[in-house]
Amino acid sequence: MGSTSYPQTQAWRVDIAFALAVCIFPLLYLKRIDRRWTLAYLALLPFAMWWLLKGGMGLPAISSTKFAGILVTVFLGVVGMVFALPIGILLALGRRSKKPVIRILSILYIELIRSVPVITLLFMASLMIQLFLPPGMNIDILLRVLAVLILFTAAYMAETVRGGLQGMSKGQYEAAAALGFSYWKTMGLIILPQVLRNTIPPLLTQFVGLFKETTLVMVVGVLDVVGIAMSTTSAPEWIGLENEVYLFLALFFFVICFALSRYARYLERQMEKSRR
Repeated sequence: MGSTSYPQTQAWRVDIAFALAVCIFPLLYLKRIDRRWTLAYLALLPFAMWWLLKGGMGLPAISSTKFAGILVTVFLGVVGMVFALPIGILLALGRRSKKPVIRILSILYIELIRSVPVITLLFMASLMIQLFLPPGMNIDILLRVLAVLILFTAAYMAETVRGGLQGMSKGQYEAAAALGFSYWKTMGLIILPQVLRNTIPPLLTQFVGLFKETTLVMVVGVLDVVGIAMSTTSAPEWIGLENEVYLFLALFFFVICFALSRYARYLERQMEKSRR
């Protein structure tokens, strides 16, 4: 599941991190588990995976240059999904804010990010950011590309959430104001739960897009599963076996994306039942 350059004596850390990521799917389907525990698991998962893979706090530190293959793809996809949605929600709320400064900054950010190809942002993160940092300061390349994927996806999610917010009737806000709810209480308890429930299909579609966009990190030197596959097919012992490698890649992305699409359909059915 990881690169062969990852220390073999520490390979158990890769296995545990991968298992923690895979556990997301059964947790999303199990109704008996309180959703608050599921959300807590999702919130802690990125930090647990980074600690396991990178080290520190009792574990030997391992350079990010040792990360490659499915390990990178799963890490970028899972962590990107966990962080992109809350940032997108904040951006959507900021774009509808009555405070001009917050609204203008949110609009500028969303429009700027949406108008620039993600591959351009990846090149900027890998090459240009270091030019603006103080001498001796270095930001992990894996964190830089992860930040790009999160912020890029969040800008698109912000527009999806904003569309859901615009579809809410004014009566919802007036009812909350009549009950004395504050702005954040209104959003957290009344508005956003309905908005997110109505925008689940497009949001999960964007999650699928994020997972597929992780393959672009190969162009900035971060070897995901596609990067490893390309380097493998160039090896003498793999000449003539390119079709098998491409078939594996197709099956890998199909399984992940199909699982996400089926979960979107599952949530839609649950919504239909709740409305009856």
